[in-house]
Amino acid sequence: MTEAVEPSPRKKLSTWQRILRVWPYFSTSRSGWALAVGATIVASATEPFVPALLKPLLDRGFQKGSLDLWLVPVTLLLLFAIRGLSGFVAQYALAQVTNEGLQALRKAMFDKLLSARLSLFADQSSSAISNTVVYEVYNGSVILNNAIMKLARDVLTLMALVGYLVYLNWKLMLVVSLLFPAVALVIQLLTRRLYRLTKQSQTATDNLAYVVEENVLAHRDVRLHGAQASQASRFDALSHSLRRLSMKSTVAYASMSAITQVLAAIALSAVISIALLQGSENTTTVGGFVAFVTAMLLLIAPIKSLSDGATPITRGLAALERGLDLMELTDDESGGSFTKARASGDIEFADVSVLYKVDASPALDHFSLSIKAGETVALVGTSGSGKTTLVNLLPRFVEMSTGAIYLDGTELRQWDLASLRSQFAVVSQHVVMLNSSIALNVALGQAFDRDKVAQCLKAANLGALLAELPQGIDTVLGHNAMQLSGGQRQRLAIARALYKDAPILILDEATSALDTESEQAVQEAIRRLTSNRTSLVIAHRLSTVQHADRIIMMNAGRIVESGTHTQLLAQNGAYAHLYKLGFQGA
Repeated sequence: MTEAVEPSPRKKLSTWQRILRVWPYFSTSRSGWALAVGATIVASATEPFVPALLKPLLDRGFQKGSLDLWLVPVTLLLLFAIRGLSGFVAQYALAQVTNEGLQALRKAMFDKLLSARLSLFADQSSSAISNTVVYEVYNGSVILNNAIMKLARDVLTLMALVGYLVYLNWKLMLVVSLLFPAVALVIQLLTRRLYRLTKQSQTATDNLAYVVEENVLAHRDVRLHGAQASQASRFDALSHSLRRLSMKSTVAYASMSAITQVLAAIALSAVISIALLQGSENTTTVGGFVAFVTAMLLLIAPIKSLSDGATPITRGLAALERGLDLMELTDDESGGSFTKARASGDIEFADVSVLYKVDASPALDHFSLSIKAGETVALVGTSGSGKTTLVNLLPRFVEMSTGAIYLDGTELRQWDLASLRSQFAVVSQHVVMLNSSIALNVALGQAFDRDKVAQCLKAANLGALLAELPQGIDTVLGHNAMQLSGGQRQRLAIARALYKDAPILILDEATSALDTESEQAVQEAIRRLTSNRTSLVIAHRLSTVQHADRIIMMNAGRIVESGTHTQLLAQNGAYAHLYKLGFQGA
């Protein structure tokens, strides 16, 4: 895997178009949106009532008998009670909308991971994918939904206050209206910059997380080779880049707020000057002047909030778009429609070539081979000869560049992928176990049968281990079963293959992590496993290879020798040379 890179450039979308991209995931909770919008309208509509109360209070409240003073505190209490209740309902409803939308988006993303082309996992690091699915979309959905509702509340508040200001003094309102286009221009310019910086920050964050992931996985090698200083320097460089981008975002955000406040102060100064002039001409009252100035001061908060609102909307959209890009720009695996309950196991490779990179040597070079049902074929050769590529072609974990592969006479690309992969059981040198019980790991993806699980574990020579575990087969393995030895983990993989009972078996150095004693115990299980099955065996130990029906000696993606163990030794060629070396390079 490589460090995170930004996705390929595509057509730029407006903010509104980008919001419409995420809308389908957050539009299902209609009751939630109705409550949130309704409560927001009520809360915003109450905003002009505060300055509206000041006008009669100042104009008539100090004249004895002209105003019932008890109405003022009662009205204020009622007003703030309505605002408080509306705010609670809006926040609760918004949380419902956010969580339902987040659940739908995460499910869609995880479903995509389960069906995406396998090159996705080579193109992106596991930390970047995990960060997108778990954290990015959560932060993005919360930030975006809160920002949109706050934007709606601010717009409605602004409309209510502007309406009241026009009602009070339309001439003064003309001066205030000059503020809006200037603020809109500032928001537009700085929002574009914020979006670019946010996307760059996401990439920088992924790169930093990838360095951490690498050093967690390679902690022993880093210490063994004394690479702490170079890795710390690498981390510091990426951390510095992220800090620099963060500071640039802060400058853009702070500039937006500062410029908006300066513009608002200019408008407020002009209004006060004109209002004082009107007061000297007796065209306005003290209460009217105070009410107007108060309403205008209340305008500053939503205007400032509207300018600030561009930042969370930009950040929220940028985070959510990573999830959308993962789904929309990543192709699914493709297969045919042919299905079969259980294959016989006849396999044919017809002039197959695999080229990983254009300027590199082919991993397989015009490779042809026929394997009969029930035959055990061993693949041997030095590292890089194409053995693992060959077996990975069968379940279509790797795609061929040219040629064709047939299973029971049907080309692999015509097979339904699920049906095709159900025909194979794989025991690899790289064992992967889930953080679940031993039983569920053995029965992975198959109908659960407790007795069958126990039988397969016993056949894989794990009876002694199970006897030591208080919870037996219900013991939770933890992260990739790392508390078990390499041999125990590989025997678990053998038990999983036994349980699946597929007609075709692939053993990719399945005994590489076993000591001699464990290997002898497992060989009988492997012999039972290969019985009456088509088996492809990659191994560097003679105990696995010499009993094969046929041994294929490979070099540079081609077959150089083929025959039984005895026949190949008699030829005294490449296999015999490898045999004398003890298969150390296999």
